[in-house]
Amino acid sequence: MPKKVTPKETPDPQGHLGDSIQSLADRHLAFGWWSLLIFLTLGVVLELLHGFKVGWYLDVSNETRRHMWTLAHAHGTLLALVNLAFAFSLKGFGGHGGRGLVTASRCLIGAGVLMPLGFFLGGLVIHAGDPGLGIVLLPAGALLLLAGVFLAARSFRTRRTE
Repeated sequence: MPKKVTPKETPDPQGHLGDSIQSLADRHLAFGWWSLLIFLTLGVVLELLHGFKVGWYLDVSNETRRHMWTLAHAHGTLLALVNLAFAFSLKGFGGHGGRGLVTASRCLIGAGVLMPLGFFLGGLVIHAGDPGLGIVLLPAGALLLLAGVFLAARSFRTRRTE
């Protein structure tokens, strides 16, 4: 008796080695929810540092640290929501994502890691009011975000016109 082929196992008709839409959506749902938990927790920790008037965080000489960590929290939370939106957007697609959506997926997850990590690491060690070396991750994360959004928009536009 032949094995029943599920949509997840169906080969990509365009010959791409892309992941199935469901596996992409599942990956972004998991990444988005876990990221949201992590960065909301960071926000609570920052509020506690503020509430307990921790000098290492609040002193004027640590303004850059406070700013960098606030940006890490904000960008991490926003990018978690972007990943969740991407996952929910994929529900309208059928079959496989093709190369564009798979690459968009990888870019969005990369941006979700690199951008907040760059801000956070940049705030760990301050050099005369300037962020630490970790901030170099930020431009790479920003480029990944731009590429991911572009590729997703193009993939969804292509699907709409088919």
